[in-house]
Amino acid sequence: MNCIYCVTFGKDQSSKFMLKRNILIAILTVFSLGFIGLQLLQYEYYAMGVRTLMLILLSFLYVVSVKNKRNFFFLFLLAYTLSDIFNFFTWDYNLKEGDFDVYYYLGNGLYILSYLFLVAKLLQSIKIREVAAKLPFHVLILFILDCFCVVIVTNTTKSELGVYPYVLEFIYNAVIMLLLTLALLNYIHKDDKKSMNFLIGSICIVFSEVIQLAYFYISETNILNVISSVFLVLAFVFFYLQSRLVYSERMQIANS
Repeated sequence: MNCIYCVTFGKDQSSKFMLKRNILIAILTVFSLGFIGLQLLQYEYYAMGVRTLMLILLSFLYVVSVKNKRNFFFLFLLAYTLSDIFNFFTWDYNLKEGDFDVYYYLGNGLYILSYLFLVAKLLQSIKIREVAAKLPFHVLILFILDCFCVVIVTNTTKSELGVYPYVLEFIYNAVIMLLLTLALLNYIHKDDKKSMNFLIGSICIVFSEVIQLAYFYISETNILNVISSVFLVLAFVFFYLQSRLVYSERMQIANS
């Protein structure tokens, strides 16, 4: 009788957990659509607020629903969310001409830090020396492409930025390209669903950041901002999906 009660109680608890998780996912879906809709209508301040709430909920969903939590991924979510909160509350800050824009550096610094946490997560999961030994040509080509892309993309801002903001943008772009390169090497090496989702998320992040750069410094066409937002939402969807998976048994045996 006690065993039957325990099984029934366990099923009830599991059903309640699934219900709560599904409610959170439904709310996040509504917030995501609302975020993109507000960007489309050019209500950027309100869109930033919705995006901030969306990231807070996503972080909470990760904590309560993912069994195999990874510290670096949680730190990524935390740093990115903190940067969004910071940017939201300093949105209306009026900078006087000639003043040092500390909010610009702090906000972007937190974004860079968040991506570095993802880089650290990848370095933790792959044996970089082993990969470089097995795929030297791939690593060399990717390194050259990274350098080329970072210089080309960052140079689009050269006429708009001073020396220090330009250096910050260069570091920012270098970090996201490093993230994409490691995600690609991780997928080539492991070739499973988790690494594929991480790679797609990284691609979406790069597209989002590059298109946003074009929106800020080349053309303030609103459709660019909307497309950037869509890629950002997709990136976090794939990052969350990969966080719920583990690497395939084949790779775990190979890495053991």
